[in-house]
Amino acid sequence: MFIAVMGVNHRGAPVNIRERMAFSESRIKDAFAELLAYPGVSGCCIVSTCNRTEIYIAATQWEMGREALWAFWADHSGLDVTEISRYTFCHTLEKAVSHLFRVTSGLDSMVLGETEILGQVKRAYRMAHEAGATNAPLNTLFQQALSIGKRARAETGIDRNPVSIPYIAVELIKQELGSLTGRSVLVIGAGKMSEMALVHLKANGISGIVVSNRSYARAVEMAQALGGQAIKFDGIMDALAEADIVISGTAAQHSVLSAETVARAMLRRPERPLLLVDIAVPRDIEPEVRRISGVTLFDVDDLQNVVDRCWLERQQAACIGEKIVEKECGLFMERLAMSTANPTMKALQGLGEGIKDQELKRALSKLGNLSDKERTVVETLASSIAHKIIRQPLLMVKQMALSADGHCYTQMTRKLFGLEELTEDCTRTTIHRLEKGIAGVANEKELCDREPEESIGSVANKLGYRALV
Repeated sequence: MFIAVMGVNHRGAPVNIRERMAFSESRIKDAFAELLAYPGVSGCCIVSTCNRTEIYIAATQWEMGREALWAFWADHSGLDVTEISRYTFCHTLEKAVSHLFRVTSGLDSMVLGETEILGQVKRAYRMAHEAGATNAPLNTLFQQALSIGKRARAETGIDRNPVSIPYIAVELIKQELGSLTGRSVLVIGAGKMSEMALVHLKANGISGIVVSNRSYARAVEMAQALGGQAIKFDGIMDALAEADIVISGTAAQHSVLSAETVARAMLRRPERPLLLVDIAVPRDIEPEVRRISGVTLFDVDDLQNVVDRCWLERQQAACIGEKIVEKECGLFMERLAMSTANPTMKALQGLGEGIKDQELKRALSKLGNLSDKERTVVETLASSIAHKIIRQPLLMVKQMALSADGHCYTQMTRKLFGLEELTEDCTRTTIHRLEKGIAGVANEKELCDREPEESIGSVANKLGYRALV
């Protein structure tokens, strides 16, 4: 069984390609049945976010699985296979496992250590599992990946240090002012950065929100979305006199707030400090504002210094996270290899036991009345022959299962001994059915005509014959 992943992400594909290869939640539900209809695909799960779309499959043969994914994605996206292969990455076995572990740990994200991806993978897996699209190997993989994602964050603290300018701005404001409950903010500019900062402020209990922007309509839109009010630019002086915090993030090529404007506003609010945060480049607020009594100003350089410090801490945490992923990936592959090899080993043991029991029964029926000692000697001889012949193949299957090509050796053993139809619950009662399908083995009449010693010896012959066939 091959675990594999094919996907596109922010590193290898432009947004116009990622858009075409993405899946909406409603589309994913239909996609499961389509994927499972392809030959060789026995399980699947689709993770689709703004920065990545990845399809995980369990396939009996990787070549068949890869062809199925290319065909499926070509049908979904309208892109031809050449384009798809150009932008997608493909990982199988250990690389596929390691990739998912890194994804859930936040090590493969655009923002190192992001927290959202863990919940996104969890929802994707739950959807696939509830739809019946996953199988045992994929269930084990995703459950382990989610567990490792939580562990990596808990042990490394990779997501504890903020690395975005808006988030850092709010953290600095909290450090300066303490609780934000009951505080008011004036936001100048209605761009993405300003909006993100305002979202963080609102989450931290800010109560009064005033938005001003060159485009008044955009100011109204953002203010309504966040429960505030909009003002025109000519009303900024009044808002400055009332606000506790000012965040400015316009796209203007010149200063929006001069030192003179801020000084005049401070005359209207004696004994009340004002905190200004300038997240614009070029700067919106004149640096001379720092000289005004009662005013604190943070500009983008102050914020970037904190971001850089936090980013370094995240990178250090990521190194620890990579070691966790590497170790857990190795352990998972060992368990997966043994879970794949165990049915073959059990079937091989069952084959030896079944042939031994069958031949022993025939031999004992020919030998007549035996003493307990004689019976024990015959039974021990048959068991010893069977066990010794099977022992070396069993050891090799177990040993080679842990190698990179372990699945190939397991499949070869099953073919070599004719074990394809045996399963983990094979018992001695299933051996008789298997024996009927062995080409070249003598029929019942021929076996009954043999001498007893020939029947005992046939334990070795039949086991050897199975391998030779």
